[in-house]
Amino acid sequence: MSKPRVKWSNKGENEDFDAAEKYLSLLTSDAKAKALVRDLRKTRPTDHAAKDLLRAARLTLLPRDEPHVDEDLRRIDKGKPMPHVLLIRGDMGRGLPLVVADGYHRICAVIHFDESAPVSCRIVTPGR
Repeated sequence: MSKPRVKWSNKGENEDFDAAEKYLSLLTSDAKAKALVRDLRKTRPTDHAAKDLLRAARLTLLPRDEPHVDEDLRRIDKGKPMPHVLLIRGDMGRGLPLVVADGYHRICAVIHFDESAPVSCRIVTPGR
């Protein structure tokens, strides 16, 4: 029997955009966080390898038994679509990593499932 494929939702989830805005407001002004999330809502999804996202964000892999990672792994196994991961592009020249505004657990779940599997993400560059 072949391994199931990771499925991604065709639409953005409002709760994920809201969570991204709350997180980003810890890193920048409320106005900039709102603008970034507005841009994320408009951006078309693109795919990137799960392992590359984690490396670019300089984040550690959460264990597979972490409750949210485990929940996302069960979603993958059941073939349920997951919301896109929401990202803010880093800046190599300034030493700024990719920011995972929402979806860190989903990235980790996909890595545990298949580290090279594509992750559907919406990504924006600050200041554009």
